[in-house]
Amino acid sequence: MQHGEDQWGFFGGEFGVKRGSAYDLFLSRTLRHARVVRGEEGVEVFRAEGLEAAAGIRRPMTEFVAAHPELRLIEDRFMQIHQAVGTIMTRRPETVRFLHDLVEELKTNGFVAAALRRAHQSQTLVAPPA
Repeated sequence: MQHGEDQWGFFGGEFGVKRGSAYDLFLSRTLRHARVVRGEEGVEVFRAEGLEAAAGIRRPMTEFVAAHPELRLIEDRFMQIHQAVGTIMTRRPETVRFLHDLVEELKTNGFVAAALRRAHQSQTLVAPPA
């Protein structure tokens, strides 16, 4: 068995997910015996259709579960996304320097922290300066 099979491959239930999210793609590719049900928000489709599970970003899921005592949050995360920027090897050094400087500026000027706040994520997730 591959690593993913024993943990995910044999769950026979239905997951509510936000359509087009990273976890939609992950679960759609990973689950073999479960159905991924997509909606505007994973918890909404989970509740509306009486599904067995919902997948989402931890902080909003934690807040949702706190407001609904009949639900519980599974402690372990099932995926983690490390964001990055890349380009092709033949790009001019000026282009690579521009991309590097842009990422550093977005971290420094608070853009990344604000995006994390909007996503209900900790600002401590901003990568340190290069």
